[in-house]
Amino acid sequence: MPGRNLPTFTRAQVASHNTKKSCYVTIDNNVYDVTDFLDSHPGGADLILDWAGKDIKDILQDKSSHAHSDAAYEVLEESLVGFLASSDSDSKGRSTALENNSNGTVNGRKVHPRTGMSCEEDLSKDTDIAADYKTHHFLDLSRPLFPQVWYGGFSKEFYLDQVHRPRHYKGGASAPLFGNFLEPLTKTAWWVVPTIWVPCVSYGVYLAYPGFDSILNQAGCFVVGVMLWTLVEYLMHRFLFHIDYWLPDNRVGITLHFTLHGIHHYLPMDKYRLVMPPVLFAALAAPFWKLAHTLFYWDWSVATTIYCGGVFGYILYDMTHYFLHHQNLPLWYKKLKKLHLEHHFLDYENGFGVTSPFWDIVFGTQLPSQVDN
Repeated sequence: MPGRNLPTFTRAQVASHNTKKSCYVTIDNNVYDVTDFLDSHPGGADLILDWAGKDIKDILQDKSSHAHSDAAYEVLEESLVGFLASSDSDSKGRSTALENNSNGTVNGRKVHPRTGMSCEEDLSKDTDIAADYKTHHFLDLSRPLFPQVWYGGFSKEFYLDQVHRPRHYKGGASAPLFGNFLEPLTKTAWWVVPTIWVPCVSYGVYLAYPGFDSILNQAGCFVVGVMLWTLVEYLMHRFLFHIDYWLPDNRVGITLHFTLHGIHHYLPMDKYRLVMPPVLFAALAAPFWKLAHTLFYWDWSVATTIYCGGVFGYILYDMTHYFLHHQNLPLWYKKLKKLHLEHHFLDYENGFGVTSPFWDIVFGTQLPSQVDN
């Protein structure tokens, strides 16, 4: 319909909408959601489902089957939800630029086919909750999200497509996750992280200090710990938080993914879900205490100081992550902000470094803007 700014889809994304819960079809470059029409189709739902996720232009005009009337096209016009991208992703998973298309732009900017975003400002635009749910049949932001994910029956392919299309809850508030007494446990203000963990780091360094000949030696071990954290940060972000395509295709795996990191990509500007809750960090950090004392078994003080340096690196990471999303920053951090927000609205399969892009360069997971420069 003229004047509507609708998202774009790749053919693979359209093909994933092939069930009674979410049924898309295309005619040329137009994408239609016919889910609500399934039970009303005169020939029965199964005839539509045979073409779910496919182009129906030829079958609509096939006289041997049934040449459809103008009324059928009017029904489709009311079901228009988007447009096919003019190009799909390349072999490395990076999406190529869209060609100029008035139906594939927002305010003159090209819409990215995999995220539905055109620029970082889109991350902060309030989502029309009712329209979003009607269009995508994924999650209703007005209701608790956790049970919707658990009972949604989503395929992995559909879930990953939707969870990486960012939404923004009205007014910048937090969407309900559990909707009960557990809700406060899912939210963490940024200042909680240094308040809890800086004293712990300081105490650990204090206990380890007698084992060193000089404060410079201890400082060196502490810096080693911070540097090791940057590698741990990269590896966890890439291979744990973005396990994505190795994710088990069942509700347990999908719900764990959503709780751990998926909700952040789904609602990236939720300021109370940008830093890690203390209980979750304690659970993830505990094995690294054992690892540090296994690797540096010959000296408890060295192992403890390196571990404390790693925890301090985590504090810097969480603070950096928060401020990249929510503050105006000095020049260096503005560059980091640009890269990190591109990870959200442009290419979630690259750009895993948050505090530094160093390991992305080392392992070849730079964002397109880094490669182009």
